[in-house]
Amino acid sequence: MTSFPEQRHVVLAVTGASGAALGLAVLDLLCGLGVRVHLVVTQSGKRTLLYEAGADAHDRMLPKAYRSYDNCDIGATIASGSFPVAGMIVAPCSMKTLAAISTGLSTSLVARAADVQLKERRRLVLMTRETPLHLGHLRNMTSVTEMGAIVMPPVPAFYNRPQSVQEIVDHLARRAVDLLGLPVAPLASAWSGEADFDQPKTEIGSAPKSRA
Repeated sequence: MTSFPEQRHVVLAVTGASGAALGLAVLDLLCGLGVRVHLVVTQSGKRTLLYEAGADAHDRMLPKAYRSYDNCDIGATIASGSFPVAGMIVAPCSMKTLAAISTGLSTSLVARAADVQLKERRRLVLMTRETPLHLGHLRNMTSVTEMGAIVMPPVPAFYNRPQSVQEIVDHLARRAVDLLGLPVAPLASAWSGEADFDQPKTEIGSAPKSRA
């Protein structure tokens, strides 16, 4: 895998929306690139990890992170713009977290760290999870986009013909890391045009049909 300068840092936040697997996959990708990950998991995020990824999911994340923080620690290094990081991913991003970022309500470390990315003009990728969306959600998404954030709902790319949920999760995680603009080769497979998709389609969950 492509190496990455050791001195670079990225903030990863995992909040309480469904989609805990996204946070796990993003962490693994960043660590594989040699990035120093500063991890914040909210209390609701820990509950979702427990429910969706197993009792030891949070404990498995901690050794991989360069540093981990309590969401109440607003005096942490990542709460200051003077601490240089390459950007931040919130995976998944709950509507509560989105609202806090949208309004600049920095009462938690996740919201404050996100606010820092915006004021320092750094990349902030929000993997927002909710459906359907009401007008307040949409307005908050518009607001953070106007401030410079990238709103990336984890919508599967079915043109890749994923054969498992894990393939979907991995592709979404790669797309999110690519959006940080790190000096590495793109991780997610790119659309190469319809010409490469003239083979018989395979239904999701079924094996490809052999040709006689």
